[in-house]
Formats: sequence, C-alpha cells, structure tokens
Amino acid sequence: MAQEKVVEHGLRGDLKPTNRAVSAGLEEILNKTIPVLDHGFIRVVDYMGDDAAVVQAARVSYGRGTKKVSEDRGLIRYLMRHSHTTPFEMAEIKLHVKLPIFVARQWIRHRTASVNEYSARYSVLDKEFYVPDTSNLAAQSASNKQGREDAPLAETSWVLNLLRDEAERSYSGYNALLNVSDDGASLDNGRIGIARELARMNLSLNFYTQWYWKTNLHNLLNFLRLRADPHAQYEIRVYAERLLEITEKWVPLTYDAFKEYRLGAVTLSASAWHVVKSRLAGKPISFEESGLSQREWTELMSALKHE
Repeated sequence: MAQEKVVEHGLRGDLKPTNRAVSAGLEEILNKTIPVLDHGFIRVVDYMGDDAAVVQAARVSYGRGTKKVSEDRGLIRYLMRHSHTTPFEMAEIKLHVKLPIFVARQWIRHRTASVNEYSARYSVLDKEFYVPDTSNLAAQSASNKQGREDAPLAETSWVLNLLRDEAERSYSGYNALLNVSDDGASLDNGRIGIARELARMNLSLNFYTQWYWKTNLHNLLNFLRLRADPHAQYEIRVYAERLLEITEKWVPLTYDAFKEYRLGAVTLSASAWHVVKSRLAGKPISFEESGLSQREWTELMSALKHE
C-alpha cells in the first residue's frame, strides 16, 4: 500500500519523495546494472505496485484493503494455484536489457509487453558480440531439433576462433559499408557510405542490441515459466534466471507462490493422470496401455523419476 514520505531513486539518481507503493527489495537495485553473459545486462528502470497491489485487486469486490502478511500470502497462493491471473496484471515493471540479437528474436516471441529497441537505422551498433563459454558449446541434439547435447563439444577452440573471426570480419565490413574507421570517424577516400539501415545487414546474430521492455507481473511470470525452464536455450535462460532474482526482490510472496505452483510443478494430461492414479493404487499401466505417445511417456517417467 502507499507509504508516506518514502524516498525513491529517479532515473538519474536524484532523490524524490513519493506516496506510491514501494518495493524495498527492488529499490535496492533500481537503475543498477546486473551483468548477463559477456556484454549483456538487465537494469530495472521503473515499476508499479508490489504484492499488496495483487492482494488489493483480488479483494476489490469485498471493499477491503490488505490484511496480515500471512493472509496475503495465503490469498496469493490461492490465486496462483487456481490460475486467477488478472490480479497479477495490476503490477508492472520496466526493464532496460542488453542482449544478443538471436536472444532478442526468441524473447520477442512473448508478445505481451511494450518494447522499444535500439535502432540500427538511426545509430551505429557497437562492436560487441557474444561468444559462448567453452562449457556451453555442444553438438546438435539427436533427439531435440531445438536443442544441444549435454556433452561438451570437442572442437571448442576451432569453433570459438571461427565465431570471433567471423564477427570481427562482419564488423569490419559493416564499417567499410558505412565508410568509417574503427573508431567511427568518416574516411576521406572519396566514397560515400551506404545507409545505416542497409549496412546493418552485414552483422551477424551474435551482435548485441538493447531495448526497453515493459510488462505486467502476470506476463512476466509466463515468460519465466518458459524461459527459466531447464529445457530453454542457455543464453536466454540466464536472463530469465536474473529476472527470477529480480522478481523475488520485487514481489516475494508472489515469487514463492510462482515457484511452488508453476516453476516447480508438473502438469499432467488426463491420460497421464490416469497412469499415476493406477500406479498409486498398485495397478501399474504399461506404455502400450497408457494411450500416451512415446515422448509423453518418457516425460512422465522422467517427472516421476522412474528407472
């Protein structure tokens, strides 16, 4: 709920009094850069609401404000457990994110946010590109078209050198198309650089872009449910992991409920639930009898840690 005479940090670090709801945990990291990958970061620019905003919205039909923290915790867990999502839309957050272009293209598929991205039509991109750590290099998965094998790649030096060389060559070509030197100064060679909107075509997907991303708590949790999952691509998962930490600071009661009922939960189909109930009753059902596909059966057995 609103607090009187609370001091918050403005965008440029100036101090301003406010009567709005304040998240003490988020105030600690507001406008501070949180490193991600080799050149990326997340920075919380602004936010609206906290756990109390969720509770307040849920209780509006009863004409009540917030109660005890223990009761707020129980209500938030009830909302999460039964997928009553609209109260979570009452809290919002705005982030400044620096990320590789290929990660941004995955991220933007979550079409539930307001986004404003750095424009390479108007500005020149910096010479910053992502190169994976050797531990994150792996061969294509034989069973998952979207993933990589768990085992590290043997030819790591060759791969890393190729990625660096190609990115260096790509940026050198980018500068040549713009007709500028490595430090950005125009070259006096009689040539005219092509338009920035065309020169950017020469850059590879591991170069960094930036954007402002504003979303509500409900849609943030949907993003985290998918991107903080162990099956998500590593490069976007590390951003999601930092966002989990931010969410815990912002709305600790909601974070705990999310971790319990979404992040750490298993969703079962009707057929899978029938298999589980039969096994609990001492009447095991085989794969052939289950009606599940091979992939569904494998996922179920993995969730049950069945050998």
